[in-house]
Parts: sequence; structure tokens; C-alpha cells
Amino acid sequence: MLLSLAQWLQTLSPDYGFFRVFQYLTFRAVMAALTALLIGLFAGPAVIRHLTSLKIGQPIRGYGMASHQSKSGTPTMGGVLVLLAIAISTLLWVDLTNRFVWIVLIVTLGFGAIGWVDDWRKVVHKDPEGMRSREKYFWQSVVGLLAALYLVFSISENSNMRVLELFFRWVQSGFDVNLPPKAGLFVPFFKEVNYPLGVLGFVILSYLVIVGSSNAVNLTDGLDGLAIMPVAMVGGSLGLFAYVTGSAVYSKYLFMPHITGSGELLVFCMAMAGASLAFLWFNTHPAQVFMGDVGALALGAALGTVAVIVRQEIVLFVMGGVFVAEALSVMVQVGWFKYTKRKYGEGRRILKMAPLHHHFEKIGWAETQVVVRFWIITILLCLVGLSTLKLR
Repeated sequence: MLLSLAQWLQTLSPDYGFFRVFQYLTFRAVMAALTALLIGLFAGPAVIRHLTSLKIGQPIRGYGMASHQSKSGTPTMGGVLVLLAIAISTLLWVDLTNRFVWIVLIVTLGFGAIGWVDDWRKVVHKDPEGMRSREKYFWQSVVGLLAALYLVFSISENSNMRVLELFFRWVQSGFDVNLPPKAGLFVPFFKEVNYPLGVLGFVILSYLVIVGSSNAVNLTDGLDGLAIMPVAMVGGSLGLFAYVTGSAVYSKYLFMPHITGSGELLVFCMAMAGASLAFLWFNTHPAQVFMGDVGALALGAALGTVAVIVRQEIVLFVMGGVFVAEALSVMVQVGWFKYTKRKYGEGRRILKMAPLHHHFEKIGWAETQVVVRFWIITILLCLVGLSTLKLR
């Protein structure tokens, strides 16, 4: 919005030449982060008071950690604050004609809506389980598949008109069309090594990345500040990949795929990082507000969508290692419990409790120890992920 205004002012008079600074992507990205941070910090107390007045308190599951029972009644659905700061800041500083920013915003707000319904059922209907798994996964799948289907053609072409042409060509060819190499699966640490996926493979992979990262972040969001800081770090790191892939010069130099228009995602990623840091101000232990599914599902889906666009699905797997470990811990725990119950008549557990952060609490780690140590691990993993920009 401000970019369009600055361009318009420059056409009126040469005296407005200083508005050319708005054309610099890095300037707008920094300002987006600052704007989201300030919106979150200033609006946070009012949002928390409003959630408290509505008695939107977090119910604690009866089978959860006993030490967490004191958190019962803490306002939840604070993710609304994060999404509000991201949306406002992004729309202010981004190029509104960029198609990638719009698809990421739509996916983010779409998953946020699913999380909002889930949280609303928890706090209004006093049901700690919220939306049932099948219903939640159905709507996640709808949004994720539609996004994946659009991205497979959007990444391959440079404009929405060309996207439509490629889509119709795909349909007319009997759903068989060759995609350019940049739509393949890129392997980090290797120069120009990628595996062609085809339309179906791309859609399936993108769906798994978007929906999987959404649920992984949601599972991680179980301790004060545990999920939101890694979101900021991974989001900021993905922003650098977006900046590189959006530049014809840098992408060629670093042997990265050149995705025209993806550079604008740096603005979105920095807005997400700024909004996350603002939320951490209120979510740090002892938390004044919880993010809830409205925030966790949305932010996870945003990370997955950006990773798909910049063709760094494997790097997201590395940098988001904490999210991956949390999700795998639940899958392994549940799978092993069901297997042993069917085989031995009694369910057995590998971990003391899942997700993984509760296991460490069970063995004696304080909540703040778990959180800070997981942050340190995320910093290291982000550095490994960023090293793939040059180590090839």
C-alpha cells in the first residue's frame, strides 16, 4: 500500500524523489518487522484484557502435566494478535500486485480460521479437545490442496495469466505436462541437484509440507514461549531464501532456483518475525496469554507455504527440526502404544509423555530450561539451514 502511494507521489513532483527508498525491498522488510513489532506491543495489553473479559481462558486437559493446572484460565486465542500484526504490516509494506504474498496470506488466514473455530469450541463449549481431528484435517486438507494446486503452476510461470494458460494446458493434455526444473525437489548442499516431481508429486509434497508444518507447530505450542520464538527464527531465515530466489543475480550466483516475485515474501517473513517477537513479550513465562490453535496452525502453515514457494522444503525440515521432533514424538508414541496394546493387550510408551517437551519436564527439566534449550537448538539448526546458501 505504501509502495503504491510512494510511486504515485513520485509521479506528481521530482521533490518527492526521496520516496524512492520505498522501492528497496530490504527497507520495506525492515519496516514491516518494526511495524508488526510495534502493533503487537501496543495492541497486546488491550487484546489480553478483551480476551480476559470474554472469559476466553485456556482449559487444561485432565491427563496433562500436573504443574500446568495453575495455567487454567489464562487467556487463549492470542494468536489473533499475531495474525492482526502480520496482516496489517504486510499489507502496508508489500507490493500488493505480488501473487505469492496473497497466496501466503490466504493460507495463513485460512488456517487461522480453522484454529479459531477449534479454540472457540474449547473455550465456549468447555471442550478441551475442541474441533475433532477428522473435521480439522478435512478443512486443513481443503486449504492445503487448493494452495498446492495453485503453487504448482504459479511457480512454473511468471504471471497469473500464464498460470491459467499452463493450467488449461495441463487439463487438455490429460493431466500430463512437463514442469520446469525449478518446480522440482531441490537437495541442499548440492549444486543444481533436484528431482522432477510432476504436477501430482508437487501437489502431494506441498500439501504434506503445508499441513504437516501447521500441525507440527501446533504440537510444539505447549509451553510458554516454546513455539513462537522458533517461528520467528525459522520465518526470518526463510525470508533470506525468499530474497535470494527472487533475485536473478543472487540466485544464479548461489545456484538457487530463480522464482520471479518470491523476493516480496521477505516482507511477509519479517512481519511474521516482528509479530512473533511482540507476542513473545506477553507469552514468555509466566505467560499472560496463550497463542491457541488460531495462531499455531496459521503460523505453521505460513512457514510451510513460504518453504514451498522458495523450493526449500528439505531446508525447512532441517531448520524446523524442533517442530519435526515434536510431531514425530507424538506419532511414535501413539503408534507404539496402539501396536503394543494390540499385541500384548496393554499399551506401552516409549516416552514418559508426548509431545517431546513434556517428556523432558517429566525427567526433571524446568519449563524454562526446556524452552530455552529448544530455542538454542533452533538457532543452531537455522544456521545449518542458512549455510546451504553457500555450501554446495
